[in-house]
Amino acid sequence: MPQRKRPSLFSRLRSNFLTGLVIVLPISLTIWMVWAFVGFVDSRVLPLVPEAYKPATYTGANVRGYGVVVFLVFTTVIGAMTKGIFGRQLLRYGESLVDRMPIVRSIYNGVKQIVETVLSQSNSSFEKACLIEYPRKGLWAIAFVSTKSRGEIVEKTDVGDMLSVFLPTTPNPTSGFLLFVPREDVILLEMDVEAAAKLVISAGLVMPPSKEEIAAGRIASPKTVSGA
Repeated sequence: MPQRKRPSLFSRLRSNFLTGLVIVLPISLTIWMVWAFVGFVDSRVLPLVPEAYKPATYTGANVRGYGVVVFLVFTTVIGAMTKGIFGRQLLRYGESLVDRMPIVRSIYNGVKQIVETVLSQSNSSFEKACLIEYPRKGLWAIAFVSTKSRGEIVEKTDVGDMLSVFLPTTPNPTSGFLLFVPREDVILLEMDVEAAAKLVISAGLVMPPSKEEIAAGRIASPKTVSGA
């Protein structure tokens, strides 16, 4: 049997570099995004803070993240005040003033609806990941089960038991299609929603291991491009 050719030193260094890049790059980008976000909030909040309450007044330099702390404390106090009777009345009065402004009313109501939808804690998470045949028979796509369909949707279609399914797009899963699919046409997956989302975002490159692989201890490590 001919012996397998040993990879050159350059090939091994390149493979090690790509493997390290897979580990270092996500961590570095995450730290950079968090650092940039904190700086963005500080630049917007600190000018509103009185000089007597700024760290620069006593230390000569502002502490990065101080604006984020001020924003969190301020938002928490506003939320606590709004829960009271006086706060609710004040909020209704403010919203009644906004409703009298044509352009401002549209912007405020739109932003409020988006924020309430994103931050709502009830029915805000998908139940299961699933497979549906889309865009035609024989082609399968990953989707997420939102809830069981009910009301006029079920009555007008006369299909029977249906599920509300969100079909995300790749690589941006925040956009997609809302589909109402008969339950018998939905194949529920054992992988969790997070693993299915990673599969969609990576365009199929990050494949979660099956239960058999986990039980056998044969979970494959992330593949890197070794190159020719």
